[in-house]
Amino acid sequence: MISAGSEFNFRDSSQDYILKSYIDILGLLLSRDVAIEIINFTKKFGNFTAVKNLNLNIYDKEIFGLLGPNGSGKSTTLLTIATVYKPTEGDIRVYGKSVVRESDEVRRYVGIAFQEPKAMWIDKPIEILTWHARVVGYGLFDARRVVREIMERLDLWEYRNKMFSELSGGSRKKVEIAKILIQRPRVAIFDEPTAQLDVIAKHNVWRAIKELSQEGSTVIVATNEMYEAEVLSQRIGIIYKGELRGLGTPSELKDKIPGGDIIEAEIEGVINENVSRILIEKLEAYRIDVNNGKLRIYVNKGEEKIVPVLNILSNSGIKVKMINMKEPSLDDVFMYFTGARLGD
Repeated sequence: MISAGSEFNFRDSSQDYILKSYIDILGLLLSRDVAIEIINFTKKFGNFTAVKNLNLNIYDKEIFGLLGPNGSGKSTTLLTIATVYKPTEGDIRVYGKSVVRESDEVRRYVGIAFQEPKAMWIDKPIEILTWHARVVGYGLFDARRVVREIMERLDLWEYRNKMFSELSGGSRKKVEIAKILIQRPRVAIFDEPTAQLDVIAKHNVWRAIKELSQEGSTVIVATNEMYEAEVLSQRIGIIYKGELRGLGTPSELKDKIPGGDIIEAEIEGVINENVSRILIEKLEAYRIDVNNGKLRIYVNKGEEKIVPVLNILSNSGIKVKMINMKEPSLDDVFMYFTGARLGD
């Protein structure tokens, strides 16, 4: 936000700097190794097609968000990456290994926290997690140490000797998450990781997921929560009715909405026909609204156009008391790519 009295004498090179930043990010993405390659993947259950002709690359060490409502094909895709299902058509390669022909090799790379926690009702959390730690390669001493560390981190330690059946839904979910934090696999898959968790527990899990990525894991998070997708993901794939509808960073997806950014300004002066024409032509604006001293300009990449707005208005003798920009939300993005709201 820029308020009255601020200096508007920004250098023209600021836009060049923004462009260079985008180019640097693009170059980084292009230079990264592909961890998971999904090729013409289709999965059918009888006559029902859960996923249709999905093509997607997920990069090494990134956090990739798969955003869509229940029944969109997210879990089917994740379970196929984890070799629980086999593709009906196409293939998925995990670090070059095919889930169709080399499923045993793929399983060495992958760990998955299921949407519905998996455990026997009579088991105790500490028994479940210690057994899991031994299975993934810890010696007994190290297994006990890492299990305690993770359980304390997730606020599970006080429930360690309760029966799984006695745990709340949120605590059961934490036990499922703990399996991956103990395993620290090369590919860590989380299917709706914070369902049933309170706000504090959600943020705790998000920090743990980000640390996994920083330590070298490739992370895939399936979610139907907009905020979770945006706060965690470096890139997001929007999946709806079994098809990939949109792909990119959160900023890239928002920029794909025509006129999705709104520059708002409180002004003193008249926006006449000539000023409107200049604003539309110079900014490539989709629409301009003026009402009771408030100017709204609908543009793409609004962050790059605030300075030109200020210059045009100043040159037209119009005083700007305040100016800011509103981006579209991920809910707007989902609506644009699918024609539906996420809750539909």
